[in-house]
Amino acid sequence: MRCSLAVTYALTGACIVPVFGFLALSGTGHQGDIYRYMAPLFVGSVSGFLLGRQRQRWLDKISELSIAHDQLHEQEEKYREIFNAPGESIIIFSADNGRFIEANKTFRDVYGYAREETPQLNIDLISEGSSPWNGEGAIPLFQKAIEKGTHTFEWLSKKKDGSIFWTEISLKKTHFKNQDFLIAAIRDTDDRKKAEEELRNEKELLSVTLRSIGDGVITTDTSANIVFLNRVAEQMTGWSNEDAKEVASNKVFNIINKKTGQKCLSPIHQALEFGEAVGLDNHTTLIAKDGTIRPIADSSAPIKDQDDKIVGAVRVFRDTTNEKLLEEELFKIKKLESIGVLAGGIAHDFNNILSATLGNIELAGYRTAGDSKTAALLDSAKKATLRAAKLTDQLLTFAKGGDPVRKIISLPELIKSSAEFILDDTSITCNYIFPDKIWQVDADSGQISQVIHNIILNARQALRENDEINIECCNIDDVAREPFLNVDIGEFVRITVQDNGIGIPNGLMDKIFDPYFTTKQEGRGLGLAICHSIVNKHNGFLAVDSIPGQGTTVAIYLPAATDAEEQRLTPTPDSPSRPARILVMDDEEMLRNLLQSQLEALGYESILVENGQQALEKYQQHQKNGAPIDVVIMDLTIPGGMGGQETARRLLQIDPTAKLIVASGYSNDPVMANFQEYGFQAAVTKPFDLKELGNAIPALLQ
Repeated sequence: MRCSLAVTYALTGACIVPVFGFLALSGTGHQGDIYRYMAPLFVGSVSGFLLGRQRQRWLDKISELSIAHDQLHEQEEKYREIFNAPGESIIIFSADNGRFIEANKTFRDVYGYAREETPQLNIDLISEGSSPWNGEGAIPLFQKAIEKGTHTFEWLSKKKDGSIFWTEISLKKTHFKNQDFLIAAIRDTDDRKKAEEELRNEKELLSVTLRSIGDGVITTDTSANIVFLNRVAEQMTGWSNEDAKEVASNKVFNIINKKTGQKCLSPIHQALEFGEAVGLDNHTTLIAKDGTIRPIADSSAPIKDQDDKIVGAVRVFRDTTNEKLLEEELFKIKKLESIGVLAGGIAHDFNNILSATLGNIELAGYRTAGDSKTAALLDSAKKATLRAAKLTDQLLTFAKGGDPVRKIISLPELIKSSAEFILDDTSITCNYIFPDKIWQVDADSGQISQVIHNIILNARQALRENDEINIECCNIDDVAREPFLNVDIGEFVRITVQDNGIGIPNGLMDKIFDPYFTTKQEGRGLGLAICHSIVNKHNGFLAVDSIPGQGTTVAIYLPAATDAEEQRLTPTPDSPSRPARILVMDDEEMLRNLLQSQLEALGYESILVENGQQALEKYQQHQKNGAPIDVVIMDLTIPGGMGGQETARRLLQIDPTAKLIVASGYSNDPVMANFQEYGFQAAVTKPFDLKELGNAIPALLQ
C-alpha cells in the first residue's frame, strides 16, 4: 500500500507544479512572488486530498478482496467436504494419459495411498492388467467414455499392497481449459461379486444335483407353467427342458388314473392353491410325449420366498415300475412261502406213502426173483415211485430252496431221466454225448435234476417241432482253458445243453438270472434264477451264451468228486459186514413195519419205537441188558413228539459213540444238508430203497 500511495503522490506533484511554475514566471512583481509562495502549499494540499481519497478506495477494495477470498476459501472447503463425503472412490484424471489430477479421501482409504502420492498415480497403476477381464489395460475402455460421454463397467482394481478386488466404475467426461478430463466414481463390489459367485456356484450345484438325482424334478411358476425339468423328468415325460419351458405343467406332466382311465387333477395346481404338499394316489400313471405309460409316485409342494410368499411349485416323482414288480414279487414270495408250508406237510406224508410203496415193491421183487415178467412190472413200478419222489423234491426246492443234500452221483443217467421226462410228449430229439469215463460229482441229485429240468424246458419252449437238443458231458481238468470258469485250480464236470432255437436278444442277456424276469407270456421268471442258485450252492458255475436267431448254449460246471469223497461214499456190498441191532424211530406204523421187513431182508435185527422219548428209553435199556443198539435210524420230524434232532443230542450225551442215521422227507432241511454238525453219521432221504439202506448201515458198522 505504501508503494501505491507514493506513486499517487508523485503523479499529483508532477501535474500541479508545472502549473504554478508557469503562473510565477508569467506574473510580475508581487503577484509572481505570491504564485511562487503558494505553489508548494497548494501542491501539498491537493496531493493530500487526492491521496486520502485513493487510500480509502484501496482500503475498500482490499476489504472486498478479503471478503471474496474468505468466501472462496469457504466454498473451497465446502466443495472439498462434498468431494470427500461419498462412500465411493472419486478420482479426476487426464483423458490423454490417465494421470491423476485429484482423488478423494475414500479413494485414498480404500486403495491405501497418501494424499501426496495421488498426483504421481496413473489409472493403469490401480488396475489388474494381468486379468483376462481387464485385457490390455484401462485406457481402451476409458476411450469409450471419451467418445460417448459416459461409460460404466465392471473392473478388477488393485490396491497399493497388490490385493485385487472387484469394482464398478462409472465414468463421465468433462472439459476444462481446453483439456479433456474424466471423473470416475468407483464402487467396491467385491462382496457383491463374491456373493453372486457363491449364488452362481450354488445354483450350478443345485442344477447339477437336480439333474443327477434319480427322481424326476419339475419346477413351475405361480401359473403352473414349466420353469425347469431335470434329466430324469426329461426322460420320463419325453419333453426336453428347453421345449418344456413356459408350457403348462399338465400338458408336460400328463397323468391318468390307471384303474378308471380318467385324467387326474394336477397336484401342482393343488399345491399352488392350498400352499401345502400334495401327493398322488397309488394308481397314478404318467403318459409320456411318445405315449409310453409308466406307474409313478408323486409329491408336489409350493416354493416360498423368505416372506413366505408362494413363488412357484416343485414336483418330485419317480417311476414305480420296479416297485410294483417288487410288490408282485413279494406277493409271489409270500405265496411261495405258503406253498412251502403246504409242500412240507405234503412231502412228509407223501414221502412216507412213497417209502411204503417203494419198500413193498422192492420186497416183492426179492420174493419173485425167478419171475422175469413180474420183476419187469415191479421195476417199472419202482421207477414210477422214484419219479414221484423226485417231483416232491423239486416242489420242496422250488418252494423253500435249501442247501443240497450231497452224495456221490453219476450224471449221465440223471440227465437222461430228466430230459426224457420233459420231452416225453414232443417230437423234439435229444442227442447225448457222454464219454465212457465221466467223473462222478458230489451233489444233490434232486436239485441237479431240477436244473436239467428247467434248462431243457427253456430249450423246448424255444424250439419248433422236430428240432434237436444236444447234451454233452465232459471232464475238465484244465480250468485255465475254460472261458466261463473264474477259478485257477480244481476239476469239474461240464454239462453243455445246446439248442438251435430263437436265442436271447442281446439287450436281455444281463437280466436272464434276475428273479421273475421272463420274456414268455405265461412264464414266471424263476427257472434260471433257481438253476443259478442251485449250481452256486454246489460250488459250481452256470454260464449262458446265445446268438439271436441261432440258438442258446448253457454250460453247467459241477466240481468233480475227490478221491476222499468217493472213498467216503463208495457203495459197500449189500450184505452186512456183521450182525447188528438197529433201532428204528418213526411216527408212522406203516413205515416202521416196512423198515423192519427191509432190515430183516438185509440181515439185521430191528427194534421199533414211535418217538424220541421211547428211543432214549430203549437205547438205555439195551445198554443195561448187555445188548447194545448198533445203529439208530430216526425220523427227523415227529409231530407232537421229540424229533430226530433233539433225540440225537440227548443220545450223544448218554453215549458219545452212538451211530446215528437221520431220515426225512424234507430233503432241503438244514439238518439233512449238514447232518454231521448235528451228530449224525449219515442221512437217508425218504423214500429210501434197500440199496440205500444197504450202503448206509455197513459203512457205520465197519
